[in-house]
Amino acid sequence: MKKLINKTENVVSEALLGMDAAHPDLRVDHEHKIIYRGDDRRPGKVGLISGGGSGHDPLHGGFVGLGMLDAACAGEVFTSPVPGQIMEATKTVDDGAGVLHIVKNYTGDVMNFEMAAEMAAEETGVNVLSVITNDDVAVQDSLYTAGRRGVGVTVLLEKIAGAAAEEGRSLAQVAEIAHRVNANGRSMGVALTSCTVPAAGKPTFDLPGGEIEMGVGIHGEPGRKRLPIASAKEIAALLVEPIVGDLDFTGGDGVIAFVNGLGGTPLMELYLMYNEVAQILKKSGIHVARSLVGPYITALDMAGCSVTLLKIGPEMLSLWDAPVRTPGLRWGV
Repeated sequence: MKKLINKTENVVSEALLGMDAAHPDLRVDHEHKIIYRGDDRRPGKVGLISGGGSGHDPLHGGFVGLGMLDAACAGEVFTSPVPGQIMEATKTVDDGAGVLHIVKNYTGDVMNFEMAAEMAAEETGVNVLSVITNDDVAVQDSLYTAGRRGVGVTVLLEKIAGAAAEEGRSLAQVAEIAHRVNANGRSMGVALTSCTVPAAGKPTFDLPGGEIEMGVGIHGEPGRKRLPIASAKEIAALLVEPIVGDLDFTGGDGVIAFVNGLGGTPLMELYLMYNEVAQILKKSGIHVARSLVGPYITALDMAGCSVTLLKIGPEMLSLWDAPVRTPGLRWGV
């Protein structure tokens, strides 16, 4: 294993030290491993919290800031944050309007966020609502989930819900748009290699050089099937077909098309893949209103990518275009 680390047990805490040093506009609680917005609090604004196992960077800590999250809880690598962490963040970001938890559909994440919401409500009376992302069409159940996994839509949801909260909408209104985003998005991924968790020191799974894993999860969970390596055009079709087969994306105001890198694939290849995806969508009569290309929800050093489509209307498009200033996304400011 070749990684730029010191001791494996300190990877997350030392990465947070680096994030703190690199982004003085954020505030990092190193004791609880929570990243907060560093700008002035706004009484009456809904607080947005997400989090999960580390190793998916920039998700979630890289999306803390104006127009997105108010806090992100960092678990150990591929391990859910604990309830005490989440409760601390919930209490801290509550400015009187309640808090929305954005949770990827993984058993540990769902259970710990639910416990934290109950604890925070009992201790301080804060009103907490939750939205669980479950956009992965690859498999219905997996090693880590009951139902579909939460993947690429999480990034888009954090941006759109964050903009809604920034506008001053109520907790119920922010939660409603968040649920609507989740309902209108679908994703599918492919792995070219495994990832290597620092503490394990070896690849999570064995993937021979001539094979790819279609429908892989962001922790290396198995997907739909293994296939011989194919061209980008063929892989793009294998990713898009189950997405558009699961939800009608034609008509309306189009889609946000998101080609995401899983950590080990260069941007050149992601843009090449986006071109193939865009051609498929055009032939299918699906209008691309906005696009996003890059490594935004990763799996450590896994080579591969995912495709996410989000069906949008004027309201979602306006919220997507609204200003955002975070380490991972920045425009309009």
